[in-house]
Amino acid sequence: MFSAKTYKERRRTLKERLGSGLVLLLGNEDSPMNYKANIYPFRQDSSFIYYFGLDLPHLAGVIDIDENKEIIFGDELTMDDIVWTGPQPSIKTLAEKVGITETKAYQKIQKVLHAAQAQRKTIHFLPPYRSHNQLKLARYFDLAYDVVPQHASVSLIKTVIAQRAIKSAEEIEEMEKAVNTTREMHMQAMRMAKAGMKEQTLVGAVMNIAIRHGGQLAYPVIMTINGQTLHNHHHHNTLQSGQLVLGDYGAETSMRYAGDITRTFPVDKTFTTRQKEIYQIVLKAEEESIAALRPGIPYQEIHLKAAEIITDGLKNLGLMKGDTQEAVRAGAHALFFPHGLGHMIGLDVHDMEDLGEDRVGYDEEIKRIDQFGTKYLRLGRKLEEGFVLTVEPGIYFIPELIDQWQSEGKHHSFLNYEKINSYKDFSGIRIEDNVLITAGGYKILGDRIPKTVEEVEALRSEA
Repeated sequence: MFSAKTYKERRRTLKERLGSGLVLLLGNEDSPMNYKANIYPFRQDSSFIYYFGLDLPHLAGVIDIDENKEIIFGDELTMDDIVWTGPQPSIKTLAEKVGITETKAYQKIQKVLHAAQAQRKTIHFLPPYRSHNQLKLARYFDLAYDVVPQHASVSLIKTVIAQRAIKSAEEIEEMEKAVNTTREMHMQAMRMAKAGMKEQTLVGAVMNIAIRHGGQLAYPVIMTINGQTLHNHHHHNTLQSGQLVLGDYGAETSMRYAGDITRTFPVDKTFTTRQKEIYQIVLKAEEESIAALRPGIPYQEIHLKAAEIITDGLKNLGLMKGDTQEAVRAGAHALFFPHGLGHMIGLDVHDMEDLGEDRVGYDEEIKRIDQFGTKYLRLGRKLEEGFVLTVEPGIYFIPELIDQWQSEGKHHSFLNYEKINSYKDFSGIRIEDNVLITAGGYKILGDRIPKTVEEVEALRSEA
């Protein structure tokens, strides 16, 4: 964890911006796989980590702004617990590490909340995304389970987003660690892949690196020869000559900061001419999008410019036609680029999206465009110094989508279906980096991860 000073300053800022009331932040509980004692790997709530720093189950925190009190709630281990877990620091000792002096047993939360309600204090809580916390909130506030999210504090949500969106120097340093571990993962996959190997062999190799560095995966691994399926978590296929491998995965550090990188490479040691042509278009869209990043520019604008670069490139290959800007306005490019250019990243791989994707990525000035493809852009608002985001354009040939659009006669003035059909066996290409917005522009986090055709082929030559 960071120093106590960091967490105290974060809570001070929260209190100052929110102004009054009582903030309740619930940590997460262990989640059983198939019976109570057999649990999934524990993952603490990211907002709880941000303000309280403690990465253990069955904890909660209260920040009473009006009385300037901060309390950690948790239960000490019994001897029966210690037999299984070994000795652990006391709740009081843990709380002191993050600058909190008052602790109470977990069951005392309800008493503290009832006292606040009796004093007619506003009680702020964030929208729950796990059922056990939603059940607790329903009980604490005498609410029906289904309506609990509607009672979440909008002012707290907005305050947390504004604060967590700007990454501090120590957070950026931690994210660089995540990206550099992720770099090692990607380079290992590119070095070892070969025809006849199962996708799952590569998955095992990259998972090993993430765990060896003291963390976990930031999200489930995408490692697939079927890159046209955007979130493909199946790993049973065998790599064959002539195919591409799309790897989208990232390490999570021991402090829970995420990396999220995508690279695409050939199963063979070199790209085919057709693969290289599509790859170069995606690379151009990625590099030019990154070069355009700076404070004050709407990311939605960068996304649409990437769509134009992709459209121009596909026109040069005879796959698209007509006026580029008209094609993008019509959404014809989304046949090949059906997702957003990127999203915020930090303690969550899709940072703070539990607080509402539109609240994180959009605002009163910039609204989501409700058009296939572009509507999946998670971040559209103007960029600010301190944001960290992903830049991840792609080109995909999705046979089912191609067939549907062609049967509907969709965008015939922009799409050359005869040639597109010859690419149905191509799969997909995505290239992604994690980028910090600086005062003067941008910085790509971590050491360079090979991504030019020459760099990828040089690494593949080591396979």
